[in-house]
Amino acid sequence: MPGGGGGEQDWHDDYARKLEDYESLGILKYRIVDYRALGGRRFIGTPKQPMVSVYGLVDGVYELAQFRMEERVRSPLFPELDGLADQFLRVEK
Repeated sequence: MPGGGGGEQDWHDDYARKLEDYESLGILKYRIVDYRALGGRRFIGTPKQPMVSVYGLVDGVYELAQFRMEERVRSPLFPELDGLADQFLRVEK
């Protein structure tokens, strides 16, 4: 998860390296909960906001669905992710 403690390089690993590796290995599903909006603009858009990204493997290529704060997260690959994105993006202090 971006912001997991390793620093600025973590988001690049999660959004680029791991994504490419997991796709080539045939891993069916992958999710990124970027509660600190550390991902690059090409991955999470502009303006940068906290984002739940859900990737599902279809015919060997990941398809992407993204959800921001008040949007309902729904994915047939992750049925346990049924709720508003802000429920997953909230960080207890």
